[in-house]
Amino acid sequence: MNIDLKGKTALVTGSTSGIGHAIAKGLAATGASVVVNGRTQDKVDTAAAALAKAVPGGKVRGVAADVSTAEGCNALVAALPEVDILINNAGIFEPKGFLDIPDEDWSRFFDVNVMSGVRLSRAYLPAMLKRNWGRIVFISSESALNIPKEMIHYGTTKTAQLAVSRGLAEMTRGTAVTVNSVLPGPTMSEGVEAFVKDLARQNGQSVEEAASQFVKQFRPTSLLQRFATVEEIANMVVYVASRESSATNGAALRAEGGIVQTIA
Repeated sequence: MNIDLKGKTALVTGSTSGIGHAIAKGLAATGASVVVNGRTQDKVDTAAAALAKAVPGGKVRGVAADVSTAEGCNALVAALPEVDILINNAGIFEPKGFLDIPDEDWSRFFDVNVMSGVRLSRAYLPAMLKRNWGRIVFISSESALNIPKEMIHYGTTKTAQLAVSRGLAEMTRGTAVTVNSVLPGPTMSEGVEAFVKDLARQNGQSVEEAASQFVKQFRPTSLLQRFATVEEIANMVVYVASRESSATNGAALRAEGGIVQTIA
């Protein structure tokens, strides 16, 4: 399959590192004009330069905006009025016991993980429908289906993303616009790598031992039995963003290594 997205503009939120950066790289490699997003100009400039180096001839630029706020989303849309492909990737996570999660954390997680995608989809979907082509992809998580007891607030926001995504897909009936979600499992992004390194130090283990122990302890049903790479998740997202995925709409696509024990 030769995915060609030349002539399409793709916005990937939260793409200065991790899964978002890998998605941006994958889309740039298909010929799409990719817009990198992050909260600070320095990080955006650094990420855009890294992508331009990694994908020679790729069309990459950056827009700094904090998509966890209405003002940040408005600024981003003002700088980039239309896109063909919207990847709602910006997100945060934090292990914390339910009884220790204050209201402020619940609001912060909802603003970053849910409302960023709500606001940007609301801004970009109308033009996609008018042009009769577009892709919106929410980067959810297997935690949307298996709510983790160590971060219930995170899992709740990831479930909410599935609801928003499916509801938006219903609005595309009879068009060439699709809205889908991708559900990664444990993935070795920079943020997760730092978390695993902390675990390794705390337990006197190597990083490899700590990563393996985490999967066995907290995701024992994993068939992959390891963390996924950011590139493995990006491959799924690039496909969903492509013309070739035209029959996939309203779906929650799992790239979680078989953690979720269901055939549906």
